[in-house]
Amino acid sequence: MTSVARQQYKVVGTSPIRHDGTDKVTGRANYGADIHHTGSLYGKVLRSPHAHARISGIDFTKALQHPGVKAIVTSVDLPPMEDKVMELGEEVINYRFLRAKILADKKVLYKGHPVAAVAAESSDIAEEALSLIDVTYEVLSPVLTAPEAMKEDASLLHDDLFTDEIGYKSDKPSNIAEHSQFMVGDVKTAFSQADVVIEREFTTATIHQGYIEPQNATAIWEPDGRLVIWCSTQGQFGVRSQVAELLQMSVSQVKVIPSEIGGGFGGKNPIYLEPLAALLSRKTGKAVKMVMKRDEVLEATGPAPGCYMRCKVGATNSGKIVAVEAYLAYEAGAFPGTPVGAGMRCMLSPYEIDNVLIDGYDVVNNKPKTAAYRAPGAPHAAFAVETVINELAEKLGIDPFEFRLRNAAKEGTRKVDGTSHPLIGYEETVQAAYDHPHYKASLGGPNRGRGVATGYWPNGGGPSSCTLSVNSDGSVSLIEGSPDIGGSRASISMQAAEVLGLPAESFNPSVGDTDSIGFTGNTGGSRVTYATGFAAYQAANDIKDQLINRAAVIWGIDKDQVTYNDGIIESKDDPGLRMSFKELAEQLNETGGPVSASASVSPMGAGAAYAVHIVDVEVDPETGKIDVLRYTAFQDVGKAVHPAYVEGQIQGGVAQGIGWTLNEEYFYDSDGRMKNVSLLDYRMPIAMDLPMIDVVLVEVANPGHPYGVRGVGEVPIVPPLPAIADAVYNATGVRFYDLPINPSRVVNALQCLKGDKK
Repeated sequence: MTSVARQQYKVVGTSPIRHDGTDKVTGRANYGADIHHTGSLYGKVLRSPHAHARISGIDFTKALQHPGVKAIVTSVDLPPMEDKVMELGEEVINYRFLRAKILADKKVLYKGHPVAAVAAESSDIAEEALSLIDVTYEVLSPVLTAPEAMKEDASLLHDDLFTDEIGYKSDKPSNIAEHSQFMVGDVKTAFSQADVVIEREFTTATIHQGYIEPQNATAIWEPDGRLVIWCSTQGQFGVRSQVAELLQMSVSQVKVIPSEIGGGFGGKNPIYLEPLAALLSRKTGKAVKMVMKRDEVLEATGPAPGCYMRCKVGATNSGKIVAVEAYLAYEAGAFPGTPVGAGMRCMLSPYEIDNVLIDGYDVVNNKPKTAAYRAPGAPHAAFAVETVINELAEKLGIDPFEFRLRNAAKEGTRKVDGTSHPLIGYEETVQAAYDHPHYKASLGGPNRGRGVATGYWPNGGGPSSCTLSVNSDGSVSLIEGSPDIGGSRASISMQAAEVLGLPAESFNPSVGDTDSIGFTGNTGGSRVTYATGFAAYQAANDIKDQLINRAAVIWGIDKDQVTYNDGIIESKDDPGLRMSFKELAEQLNETGGPVSASASVSPMGAGAAYAVHIVDVEVDPETGKIDVLRYTAFQDVGKAVHPAYVEGQIQGGVAQGIGWTLNEEYFYDSDGRMKNVSLLDYRMPIAMDLPMIDVVLVEVANPGHPYGVRGVGEVPIVPPLPAIADAVYNATGVRFYDLPINPSRVVNALQCLKGDKK
C-alpha cells in the first residue's frame, strides 16, 4: 500500500490493532446464531416451490398436530398494510410490499417466497412439520428478466402496480414500477456535432453479496407486551422501525439488540425472519430462534439486481465528450425498488458533459426482492459507460487516462441530477494511476491484456449517535449506534482519541442496542466513519471541555486559564498545575462526579469517493479461463483514519468485483428455479483466484469533516467490471458486453472471431 498524503495526525492515520480482534479470532464473539435462551423454540419457514403462482389454499392441520409443534403463522397473522413509504439507508421501503415479502398473501412471486412459518421444540421437528403443510397453488408463467417483464403481453406480478411515469401514474397495471429521467442540454444536436459515436447494449446477471453468516433472528415477546429481538443486522433501528410498523406496535415496545455481524455489504439492511420469530413467540410465549440455511440465503434474501442497459456516447476528434444517452432497466425482483436511480446519478459523475439523457426503469420480475450491494446500482452503470469510453478512446487514438483527464469533473462541475461537485479528488486519482509503474510495466507474454476504468460513489451522511464515558483508570467507554462491519469500532474510537490526545487502545468501544444509544442510521452507503465519527468527535470535544472545567474547579482558577493538549491539562500561568488525562480521571468521582458526553448528529457534508483501477489478465484461448495477474486500485479516501482497514476495504471491494465480472450469477431454469443454490455452485472467488491487490491511497481532504474523511467501502467495487472487461478485450481482441465473462462465453467468442461458430 502506498499513500499520497496530506494532513498528519497523531492517532488518525495510524493502524492500531482492532478492539474486537481477540474476541473474533478466539471464537468468543457472539454472532446471531450464537444467541440461545433456555426453553427456546426453533422456527423454520415453508417456502414456495414455484416462481409465480396463486395460493388457492393453505391447510396446516396436520402440521399443527405433529408432536413438538407449538405454533404456525401465515399472512393472516400480519396486520393489513396500506401504501406507506420509509427511507432505510440506501433503500426505500413500502410496507404493503414488505408485508407480502415477509409472508406471501394470495400469490407467491419467486421460488423461496415465504408462505408459512413453524415453531417447534427442535429444528428437525420444525422441518418435518413443513412437509405436512398442504398448500394448493395455481401455477403461472414467470418473467425472469427486465426486457421480458416490460413486454406488453408479459405476465403481471401485481394487478395493482401502476407505473410512476415521470410525474404521473399510468392507467393500466404494469411490471414497470417507475420510469425516471435525467436530461441536460440538447442531446440530439450534440450527437450531430460528434465526430465519433459509439452505442452498445449490456446485460449483467443477478448476483449475491456473498456474506458468510446467514440471516438469523431470535425474538421474545414479553408478558408485558414488549418485544425483544436479537439479530444480525446492519441497522438495529431500521429493524425496530420495520418490525414495529409491520406488527402495528410503538417503537418503544420493540428493543433490538444487534449481534456481531458476519458480513452484510448491504444485504443485511432488509428484514426477513425478525417478524416471523416475533409472531411465533407471541403465539407460544417462548423465545423463538430462526436461522436460514445457505440455499434459503441465496434463493430468498436480497441479491443485487440483474439489468439490461444501452449506452451511447459521442465525442469530438480532440477527445471531448459532447453527449451521452443511456437506458437502464434494473430488475427489482418480486417487489418494486431497485438502485437504478443511484446508477443514473453515478455513471457520469466522473465527467463534465453538457448534454445528457438517461432513462431509468425499475422493473419487477419473478426473483427475490433485490437489496443493496456495495455502491448499489453504480457498478452496473459504470460497466456500460466506462466500456464505451474505453472503446471511444481507442478509436480516437487517445490514451484512456488522458481521455478521462480531458473530460474530468472537478469542483463546481454540474452533475446530471442538478447538483454541483464540492471539492473532489478525481483528477488527482486519475493522475496517480497514470503515473504509476503498473501502467507502464510490460505485460510479459501473449494472451495478456491490461484494462482501466474509473468509478464514483457519493457517500452518505445522516443520523448517528455516540456516547463517551471517562473511567477512573483513564480509559474511555464508547458506545456507538452503528453495527460494526468493517472496523468502525476502531475508526470511531480513533477520531475521539485524536481529540483527547489518547491512544486508541485507551478506548473500550461497543455497539449499543436501541435502548442504549440515540437513533443511528444503518451501516451502509459508506457513512459510518464519516457520520458516526462526527458524533464521536463532538462528544470528545464535550468531554474535553468538561475536563478543562473540572481541572479549573480543582485548582481554583478560571477555566480560561486552563489548556488541554495531547491528553495533558495544565495552567497557562502556573507550571506546577499540571495533570495527565489519567491523573484527572482518577479524581473525577470525588471532585464533582463522573464525566460523560453524548452527541447525536446528522452531518450533510459527506465527500464523494473516486476510484481508478488498473488490471492485468491472462486468457487461456483453449479453455476460456481468465487469470487476474496484477491489480492496482487507486482511491481518494479523503483521510485514511485506519490505513490498514482502508486497504482491506478496497481489496475486498476489488475481490467482489472480480467475482461479479468473471464468475458469479444466479442461474435460473425457464420455470424460475435457481439451479446453483450452494456455495459450491455459486462460484465466488477464493484466494487462489486473486492476485495480491495493491492499493494506492490518494488523500484529498473532505472539507465537510474535521479530519477530511471520505467513506471508502462502496466505490472500490465500481471499476472492476469495466476494467476487467477492458483487459479481456486487450488480451483477446473481443469486447464483452454481457456479464459474467465466464469461460464458455470466452471460448464461444473466440470461436466466432475465428469464424468457427458452432
